[in-house]
Amino acid sequence: MSKPSSTEIVFVVEDDPEGGFVASALGHSVVTQAATLDALKQAVRDAVACHFEDAERPKMIRLHYVRDEVIAA
Repeated sequence: MSKPSSTEIVFVVEDDPEGGFVASALGHSVVTQAATLDALKQAVRDAVACHFEDAERPKMIRLHYVRDEVIAA
């Protein structure tokens, strides 16, 4: 018997220091990266599809963008 599916999975999206973006799922071992935001969206969809069985796959993916910015005092 499979677990009921969660309705949503949340990814924290950060700038990759080497260029592009990295997305890490909260509460799951799912991490992916891409050069552009459009490519990252597809990479996140693909990663979720690979990580979860159909019955357990979340129905929505939320991307939470985090950006650190350092400014002079």
